[in-house]
Amino acid sequence: MIAPNPLPMDPACTGPMVVNCVAYTADGRRLRAITVEEISDVLATPDQWVWVGLHEPDEALLEQLREEFDLHPLAVEDAHNAHQRAKIEVYGDSLFIAAHTAQVVNGKILFGETHAFIGRNYLVTIRHGASLSYAAARRGCEQAPEMLAHGPSYGLYAVLDFIVDNFFPIVREFQQELQELEEEVFQDTFKRATIRRLYDLKKELVTLRLAIAPLQDIVNQLTRQFPGLIRDEVRPYFRDVYDHAARINESTDTMREMLTAAISVNLALVGVAQNEVVKRLAGWAALLAAPTLIASWYGMNFHDMPELASPWAYPTMIGITAGVCTALYVGLRRANWL
Repeated sequence: MIAPNPLPMDPACTGPMVVNCVAYTADGRRLRAITVEEISDVLATPDQWVWVGLHEPDEALLEQLREEFDLHPLAVEDAHNAHQRAKIEVYGDSLFIAAHTAQVVNGKILFGETHAFIGRNYLVTIRHGASLSYAAARRGCEQAPEMLAHGPSYGLYAVLDFIVDNFFPIVREFQQELQELEEEVFQDTFKRATIRRLYDLKKELVTLRLAIAPLQDIVNQLTRQFPGLIRDEVRPYFRDVYDHAARINESTDTMREMLTAAISVNLALVGVAQNEVVKRLAGWAALLAAPTLIASWYGMNFHDMPELASPWAYPTMIGITAGVCTALYVGLRRANWL
């Protein structure tokens, strides 16, 4: 057998642009790895189909795939540009699917895209940006040839299921971080970093929802439409993916509401704390105002002030001032102003 040509390498990437290019038989068995040039020959062979996995391919490789699979130029152009909205489009007897992916890298959530072409006898997946390799999904399919016998539609299910399942750990991480932030919100000291993290978390949740919500519509269409491309036996599996996507979407909506409430509560607690400080300052100001007012009367030095001549005037005024301050202090303490 002729040795296959080496896989093309992208200078900007650490791995090959062609991750996998494999031919399968109609009964789901892995036949062999093939080169890109052999794709059209395999497609012309009855009872065989091809699954190609790409990672950030260049324009030349995509043009080669367009010729091998006879793909629509507009779909290939979309696949080359990694800034597409999540969607599903029909081009003749093939489908083009764009889905957003997410991955935690160094403690931060990064988003990427996966584009897929599916025809009657081929499946092409293209990864851009942050996304785990679909090698695990492919291995799972190859270990169940009776399911892979359903053709490219089962491979597409495995990829979409892998994408959706990768959102669950991110959602759980969000939930754990939200719980920690809620505990910080109710602490006695105000932390500006807490508000900042709450805002950043809400922003990431909005982006996450924009990634997962369109997948529901995509999977719903795959469940109900395209009878020539999606086997009826695979549709229940797509319904399961839809259920997972719906659960993630509901979780993100719930966390967004909780984050909004946490931000509001935090700001309200800050306002309450400021009011308490103002009340205490006002209470002490009232205590200081009483002796200041009494002392100011006797600081005017009028000649006709009869009590000035009394030998008990000074201790009497001290007692009156102390009594007024004591009464104010007791009253303010009962009113929780001190």
